[in-house]
Formats: sequence, C-alpha cells, structure tokens
Amino acid sequence: MGTFGRRTANLCSLAMAAIGWICIVFSNSVTLLLLARFLQGLGMGMIAALGPVLIGEYTSPKNRGLFLMTISVTVSMGVFAIQTLGAYLPWKICALACIGIVLFNMAVVALSPESPTFLADKERYDECRKMFKYLRGDSENEELEKMITTRMMAKKQQIDKVETFAEKVYFKVNYLKQTFKKKEFYKPILIMFHIFTMSQWSGVNILTSYTVVLFEEVIGSRSGINIPLMIVLIGALRIMENIIGMVFIKLLRRRVMLFITIAINVTALLAIAGYSYARVCNWLPYDMPVVGTILIHIHMFSVATGALPLGYVLAGELFPMEYKGLCGSISMLFFSMNLFVNMKTVLVLVNSWGLYGMYCFYAGVMVYCLIVVGMLLPETKDRTLQDIEEDFRCRKQ
Repeated sequence: MGTFGRRTANLCSLAMAAIGWICIVFSNSVTLLLLARFLQGLGMGMIAALGPVLIGEYTSPKNRGLFLMTISVTVSMGVFAIQTLGAYLPWKICALACIGIVLFNMAVVALSPESPTFLADKERYDECRKMFKYLRGDSENEELEKMITTRMMAKKQQIDKVETFAEKVYFKVNYLKQTFKKKEFYKPILIMFHIFTMSQWSGVNILTSYTVVLFEEVIGSRSGINIPLMIVLIGALRIMENIIGMVFIKLLRRRVMLFITIAINVTALLAIAGYSYARVCNWLPYDMPVVGTILIHIHMFSVATGALPLGYVLAGELFPMEYKGLCGSISMLFFSMNLFVNMKTVLVLVNSWGLYGMYCFYAGVMVYCLIVVGMLLPETKDRTLQDIEEDFRCRKQ
C-alpha cells in the first residue's frame, strides 16, 4: 500500500480472498482446502493492515472513530451471517455466497478514490487536493495544507537519487536504522502490540470459536438451556453491542472508553472464573445457569464495545504518514501471532488449568497491557492524524 497505493492493495487482498473461496468451491481434497485457507489468510492479513489505515485517511477527525468502529460491526455481521448460513446450507453453497460478496466489494473498491495521504506521499499534490475535497469538502483545508507542507519538508531531507546498487542498499539500511529510532515510529507499534494483545486475550476467541466449550464449562450441558440458540443469540447481540460501541466512541474520549471497557472485561473474566470454580467445587447452593448466561453476555459486551473494536480504531489513528505501510504490517504481525497462539492454546489451557485458571491468566494479561497502554497512549479523539504524529514526536517519555 505504500508503493502502489491503498486501492491497488485493497484489490489484491480481495483477489486473494476470491481465489481462496473458488478453491473451496472446487476442492476435492484436504490439500486444496489448505491452499484455499492459506490464500485467504494472505488476503485477511493484507486487508487487516490496510483497512484501518484507509478509513483513518479518508475520514475527518470528528467522524474518524465512528467510521473505524464500522470495521468491528461488519466483522460481527460477517461472522453471524456465515455461522447462520453454515447451520442450514452446504459449505460449498456458503462459499459461493462469499464469492458474490467479494466480487461486490471489488466493484466498490474499484470505484473508490485513492487516499489523499498516499497521493501526498508520492508528491501528487494536485490529485491529493482534489481527492481530499471530494472526500471531505472544503471545510478542512487547513489539515490538507499542513499535511502537504509536512510531506514536502520530509521529502527534502531524503536522498531520492542514488546511482549504484550498493548505494541503494546502504541508503535503505540506513533509512531503516533511523526509522526504528524515531518516537513516532516505535511508540505506536509498542502501543498497538499491547492493544492487539488485549483484543485477542480478552476472551473473544472462546466466545466466537469455542462457544460450546464455554457454555458447557460455565452453564453445563445438562442445564436445559438451548446452547445452539444461545450461540446464535450471542452472534446477534455482538452486532448490537458493536453498534452501542459506535455511540460510545462518538461520545467518549479514547482513553476513557479504553479504561472503562477493559475494566468491565477484567471483572467479567474474574467473575466467570470464580463462578466456574464454584461449580467445579460444588459450592453453589443450587445450579444457576441464568447467572452463568448473564456473566457470558456481560463478557461479550465488554469485548464487543472495547477490546476488539478499539484495536481497529487506534490502528487507523496512531501510525505516522511516512511509515503507515511498515507500521501496519508489523502491528498486524503482532495481531496474527496473538491470534494464532491464543486459538491454539484454548483447549490446552482449559484441560490443564480449567476455565477458571485460564480466565485468571487472561485477566492478568489484560491488566498488564492496560497499564502499558495507559502510560503511552495519547488522546486521539477529534485530532488530526498530523497532530497525533507530532505529539509522538515531541513527547518526552
């Protein structure tokens, strides 16, 4: 996205997804299914890094948080839709439906404008002004001119023309060394590492991928509650809670929302851990499946309004203009690593520590990450991306 543009990168990610779904439709072996999932993983990694950056560059400071929250809403809608389709239709028919969605998205992206930030970075200033006004009108010209002026000054400090291959290599290595020393580069990455750690260790994966395990551990398989129905309800409520999060992001400052929702998340994790432990030890006077159900829904509320969507919001606000592609890629690497480790350890931890031990461990991870983020994260609500970048550059800590 730094070399060819946000739109081209977006189309490439969608092409990967489409090819993956086509492989699934025509698959007749496990090998082809694994190839399909590999291609879809590439596409997901690309769009996960690109999506927040693109929305952050498209939108005005006042509406940026609201639009970035739509990523979480659409992810929830996709999860809910595919789980519902998968319950009633053959999986190859579901794959065909997904191909249709991807093709529609490709048409939307092809008709969309290029990011003004990318155009400014490539010194295409007339196009930058045109696209900026197309997206935001004439009310934010000050931000536009400040962005262009900053980029012009940065270009003057760079050596664009080097003659030999050795000089190019030396320039690139030296450029990376200098980049990694800059506060506006490493501080956002450090913050996003902990934000993405919180998003994955908040319990979201057990809520979405191991829901049956969660309900059996907290409520019990003989509780009389319709667990498949509860799974569908959780998916529907997740969408509603994401929409509530959109209201919160519009009204509350980012740091306030972060501390409130993560505090609820940690409390829910510890409450579920305590309730689960009490069930295992037979300390409850009688079986109370309603209590467990309420605790699970409070947990989902905290995840859907805070830990998960705030990762997308901050990923679209913190990265400096010059290094968006590099910062986004490194941060998404952390996201993917946390997702992989968390998903692969759920059953291992449940079997060895019990749900209560695993949730206490999750709560400890969340508290640690919240402390680090609280020390480093500046307030970003209603501020321009350029102002946020300069804040990182000038901060003393």
